[in-house]
Amino acid sequence: MLFKRLFLTFLFLTTSSVLAFTPTAAQIEQFKKLPKAQQEALARQYGVDLSTITGKSSDEEPIETESTIQPRLDKEKEPLTDEERFAPKESEVEPFGYDIFAGEPTSFMPTENAAVPDTYLIGRGDELTVNFYGKESESYDLVVDREGRINIPNLSPVQVAGLTFIEVKELIKAKVEQEVIGVKAFISVGRLRSIRILVLGEAYKPGSYSVSSLATVSHALFVSGGVSDIASLRNIQVKRAGKVVANFDLYDLLINGDSSNDIILKPGDVVFIPSVGSQVAVEGLVKRPAIFELKKGETAAQLLKMAGGLKPQAYAKKAIVERFNNNNMKEVLSVDFSGNQINYIPRDGDRIRFNPVSLQYQNSISLIGAVARPGHYQWYEGKHISDVLTSVRGDLLPQADLGYGLLVREINISGDIEVYQFDIAQAIVKAKQHDLELKANDKLFVFSRFQEKQAEEAALANMALTVEQQQQQVKVKQWHEYQRKEFERYVGVLKADDPFKKEEEEELSIAEISKRKAKEEEVELKPEDYAAFSRYTLLKPIIAKLKQQASVHNAMQLVEINGHVTYPGIYPLTVGSEVNELISAAGGLLESAYTEQAEITRVVAGEGSKVEHIKFNLAQAMLGTKVENKTLRSKDSINIFSIPNWQENVKVELKGEVKFPGVYTIRRGETLTNLLERAGGFSEFAEPDAAIFTRESIRQQEQMQLAKLAEDLRRDIATKSFEKSVSSIRLSYDEMNKLLLDLANVEAVGRLVIDLPLIAENKQNLVLQNGDTLYVPSQRDSISVIGEVNYTTSHLFKPGVSVDQYIDLSGGLKERAAEDRIYIIKANGSVTIPNTGTWFAVNDSKLLEAGDTIVVPMNSDYMDNLTLWSTATQIVYQLGVALAAISSI
Repeated sequence: MLFKRLFLTFLFLTTSSVLAFTPTAAQIEQFKKLPKAQQEALARQYGVDLSTITGKSSDEEPIETESTIQPRLDKEKEPLTDEERFAPKESEVEPFGYDIFAGEPTSFMPTENAAVPDTYLIGRGDELTVNFYGKESESYDLVVDREGRINIPNLSPVQVAGLTFIEVKELIKAKVEQEVIGVKAFISVGRLRSIRILVLGEAYKPGSYSVSSLATVSHALFVSGGVSDIASLRNIQVKRAGKVVANFDLYDLLINGDSSNDIILKPGDVVFIPSVGSQVAVEGLVKRPAIFELKKGETAAQLLKMAGGLKPQAYAKKAIVERFNNNNMKEVLSVDFSGNQINYIPRDGDRIRFNPVSLQYQNSISLIGAVARPGHYQWYEGKHISDVLTSVRGDLLPQADLGYGLLVREINISGDIEVYQFDIAQAIVKAKQHDLELKANDKLFVFSRFQEKQAEEAALANMALTVEQQQQQVKVKQWHEYQRKEFERYVGVLKADDPFKKEEEEELSIAEISKRKAKEEEVELKPEDYAAFSRYTLLKPIIAKLKQQASVHNAMQLVEINGHVTYPGIYPLTVGSEVNELISAAGGLLESAYTEQAEITRVVAGEGSKVEHIKFNLAQAMLGTKVENKTLRSKDSINIFSIPNWQENVKVELKGEVKFPGVYTIRRGETLTNLLERAGGFSEFAEPDAAIFTRESIRQQEQMQLAKLAEDLRRDIATKSFEKSVSSIRLSYDEMNKLLLDLANVEAVGRLVIDLPLIAENKQNLVLQNGDTLYVPSQRDSISVIGEVNYTTSHLFKPGVSVDQYIDLSGGLKERAAEDRIYIIKANGSVTIPNTGTWFAVNDSKLLEAGDTIVVPMNSDYMDNLTLWSTATQIVYQLGVALAAISSI
């Protein structure tokens, strides 16, 4: 009941400000001596926070007070100038160890719950918790008073100040056993006392600090905010009563984890931080680049150990040391760090840089191109190509060209190269002539048998590759692309990307639309259209290097082959190259090649203007005959002729009313008359007068004319728009632009106007070309009216009906029709102008025949008198009529 009354006193105190009485210090002290369980039970019963009375939370955790030590703030940086913002940034190393003080210093303070070591010296202000167990169970929190004693209830005072914790435990246990029978004592340390120390020198905030009695030197550093920028981390001194009792090297703790000198401080200790000593910067390929502080006598090996050692790619044989000499000048030293004995003594201000080793492989060979596992391989004396390429299926990709491979070899210190050619299939079976012996740093190139990417992808798709094989193709191409760029950069032919170049995704102009339609098949491929391992792609850097190393004394080692070979072009002149080898490099002869004779064009050495032509028998040269298989020289050019009168398969198509329509293969010089005889002539429903004949070459020419006309018309419209005011323009810009786009999108037909009845009777000759098409329609019985009429339609043909009558049947003319420029497009494609509007005009009804089309063009006045508009509309109408006729067949 006494405890409850005491607790109610505290309760009234905390809940009512009008009460006149307050608990005495003895009552408070007596309440604190209650067991924790009773204190918590009373607090829960009356709904009072126990921490407001005892100063501790219910779980016996000390109340966290706000730290007076704030984290170090970065200094405000001034705005960067334009020169500083865009200047190249250099990686600067920072002093080692200082960054540990950039965080919250309170996180390094000792916790109150940490175990107290047995060697801890008990001092005035420490709190001991003594628990009795036995016939009496009591718990006491006892504070060491100013006399150094603790007062245990019912026992005599015990002198504990100056004793270690383990000595105090033994002393109290022995005293309890002597004075209290049947009771055992257990002792622990409660709250620790605070001690005051001084942190002086190059501390961030030097001064006097109150710290825990378990605080060490490192805690003193953090409670003072760390160290300044010029503080020494290697010689921190602890002074006690005017004498240095410990030297703390923070590097031992940070690098080796050694805290043996991080001693526990005592009241009145002074932690003195001197200024930094000698410093050496270590940068480059070390594991811990930084600026290190050195003690007197420390060696280069110890410095390298502080930096964590070298990275594997570091070039230790020649480390660069920058040093200020006695003349206040900067000098550079080369130091060998690769051996056990390093002939270098670090000096204050030195800057050591470890550069990377060369990225070039040594004593290796490189495998590049259409191989399963490209990359670098070990080289040893006596190694041959067959030791690298052991099988066709195991080492090569499916698209590899087995008849052509190159070995590129460096021949001098300047990196000049020479090239050897070999047959891959023969090298794999160890044929002596092709299984060349390899030397260090040789490069083997394996080419694809395809030049175009599309053709290669189509062939690989037909091979039904597995998923793993497809992934292998992608990986090999990625590796090759990387190696190709590296080699081109080494040679010096790789151009830097333009960072300001925009992607070409804008809309095409009218001329570009028409030009693309006129050139559907480009003769020359773009670089991205070539296969990854094509001759074009892999030979490009080799040819560039051969051009680069050419000089007055060394001729350019390049040759050229043209004519009827698979891949004509420029090739490296290989060592001992002959005619048959160059033809193999070019993919072999085509079917059309003339083997009885070929020609070499050669520039005579020393006489640059003199050229000679050497003729030889190609068939004998391919067999390897010494007389005909000429040895090639620099800048030789071989021309492979075509078989006289050779013609590839030329195909012509017949459609419509012929007895046997279809695609026909013709011989050179064959005429349309001969082809009609082969096709059995016309059917009984044919209308030869309305036949349409198209030719690809004419179609391309028409498409180019349409492009030029559209561009000229746009220019004319622009000129007219500047000459006249806006109010005088009858058509808006959008309307005119739509008309121009319609003109640009018109598909050229390539129609050649012919008189088919005369050709069929063999009265006219028409020699056929590849891609020609003849459309023979059925008999016609209508007349069409198009253009500026109210109702564009077709009418049943009636003899004797005039042009004007057919126009009236179509609703008459529109307001903007050009009545004086009406014309007739005959069924065979020719154009006739009717003689209307005069007294002497012949009856135009005789001009009309079944299948004709009457065209009423637009008056150009409605297009601001554009001179080109009548021409444009006439072309469009003619193309439209031809397309309509073809579509109806």
